[in-house]
Amino acid sequence: MGEATLGHHLARRLVEIGVEDVFAVPGDFNLTLLDHLIAEPGLRLVGCCNELNAGYAADGYARARGVGACAVTFTVGGLSLLNAIAGAYSENLPLICIVGGPNSNDFGTNRILHHTIGLPDFSQELRCFQTVTCYQAVVNNLEDAHEQIDTAISTALKESKPVYISISCNLAAIPHPTFSHEPVPFSLSPRLSNKMGLEAAVEAAAEFLNKAVKPVTAQDVSTMLRCGQKSIIFLINNGGYTIEVEIHDGPYNVIKNWNYTGLVDAIDNGSGKSWTMKVRCEEELVEAIQTAMGPKKDCLCFIEVIVHKDDTSKELLEWGSRVSAANSRSPNPQ
Repeated sequence: MGEATLGHHLARRLVEIGVEDVFAVPGDFNLTLLDHLIAEPGLRLVGCCNELNAGYAADGYARARGVGACAVTFTVGGLSLLNAIAGAYSENLPLICIVGGPNSNDFGTNRILHHTIGLPDFSQELRCFQTVTCYQAVVNNLEDAHEQIDTAISTALKESKPVYISISCNLAAIPHPTFSHEPVPFSLSPRLSNKMGLEAAVEAAAEFLNKAVKPVTAQDVSTMLRCGQKSIIFLINNGGYTIEVEIHDGPYNVIKNWNYTGLVDAIDNGSGKSWTMKVRCEEELVEAIQTAMGPKKDCLCFIEVIVHKDDTSKELLEWGSRVSAANSRSPNPQ
């Protein structure tokens, strides 16, 4: 692992740009690469329950830390990740999307591989990512791997957009002279920020959020428990799809209610690392928050807030009416 391998080079580059956590889902095409990411002292591999969760975790990490990274396997993993990458693209987030690709010897052989749609063309995943990333690197030989990886990462930082890096599964452990032990530092111009404008934006956003009553849902609770997270999660349970109800009501907007606190308890499985509570009124909510911030502050706290399905803001009601009117416009005359 200490050799100047492709995997080691990628890991060092991630650390150099400030990435300390890589959100990953293993698959047979990325396992050797994951070994190299784990071996890097400055990186922590955070295993997620599915690729979409890994993508959204990397999205949140990029918002908080400036750049994020995720690692999945070829096609079956990449396509599952796509929606999160598209969101990061629309939000101008630099996100390094790493995919373990097919063996380099399989390119151009007309073979049909697993993790594909049953065609010998391996480019389906690449074509999908071309529309939601600012740069795509398909690394299936060592000669230009250094240049492709470095260009992809620097482009993500310069353009503040996601990039796609596919690395053939048989290349990650191979040394090459271009992968020096200490990579040449990136030479990037610092992005200048308007301090006064930023402070004003933060104040306005904080004021808006403090006034808002919005649902906060959670995914990958098992990962949060395994990693020792001590967050407070509020799940607003109104028994259906409120936004869709305000646009166009129907029986499809009513969902089967789950025992959400029971689900978290089942995931915890008696470890004692979580605390759950259902609340149905303001007094119970206040008491639950006090407990979460006091006696249960060392746990992952999950508070399910039961509200009426029509408990919504007048702004949402007005917006729903406007969307309904826009969606139901008659076709223009031909």
